[in-house]
Amino acid sequence: MESITIDWIFPLLRKPKCGQLLWNFSSLITISAVGTISKVIINWLNVSRIHNLTYFNESFENRPQRIPLITVSNHYSCVDDPAIWGCLKMKHICDIERMRWSLAAHDICFTNKLYSYFFMLGKCIPIIRGKGIYQEAMDFCLERLKNGDWMHIFPEGKVNKTKEIMRLKWGVGRLIYDAPITPIVIPIWHIGLDEVLPNTPPYILKTGRKLTFNFGKPINLTNLINELRSNNINGHTAYEIITDRIQIELLNLKFNTEALHKLYHSI
Repeated sequence: MESITIDWIFPLLRKPKCGQLLWNFSSLITISAVGTISKVIINWLNVSRIHNLTYFNESFENRPQRIPLITVSNHYSCVDDPAIWGCLKMKHICDIERMRWSLAAHDICFTNKLYSYFFMLGKCIPIIRGKGIYQEAMDFCLERLKNGDWMHIFPEGKVNKTKEIMRLKWGVGRLIYDAPITPIVIPIWHIGLDEVLPNTPPYILKTGRKLTFNFGKPINLTNLINELRSNNINGHTAYEIITDRIQIELLNLKFNTEALHKLYHSI
């Protein structure tokens, strides 16, 4: 299916024609409904272990005003977002002002007007894969970060069906380095969602699967970013260095999560 043009989407996300109040109400209904379904899938229909959620809760609830938050995670299934957020408290899911923004593939999620409005109300931003780190979706993300919002990123850039260790895309490095205020960055690793919604037909949700979610400690990038700026490191090199640091932290969390998954789900 041919994807429709997405040029009209960004002005609408910035200033809804129906008015911000009605848009926010519609967004609240959409996100609350999807969040409720995610909690049912995670907590009732499957066997889940959630580790270290307090790291996220602390940053979500207590970070200073206008300090942005970025979460990064592996991407093994099309259901990862929103399923990951089934781990959160319902009051966080329903906090429409502070709930996450997320990048979504324009050729999958924005292929017609109905899908486009659904994903826009779900605070998803259409990104054109292969167009690089300088496109309107990335600029919109930086606007949200400047506002102190929460952005979720899948830095692998696609669903990693083979679960190989992939070099992360530099887009996450750009968002962190170019944000006016250095964001709090929290890594997340999860196991099992590709068994809940397999990546091969028929695409039917499964139940009774063993799931593990692990929220990492915030990654302190302040010293690294200050060093890069003081040494006048050019943008692309800085993006690469920051992305490499994110990759190291995610891999460490991966190994830790795999050990936890084996420990708790073997009982």
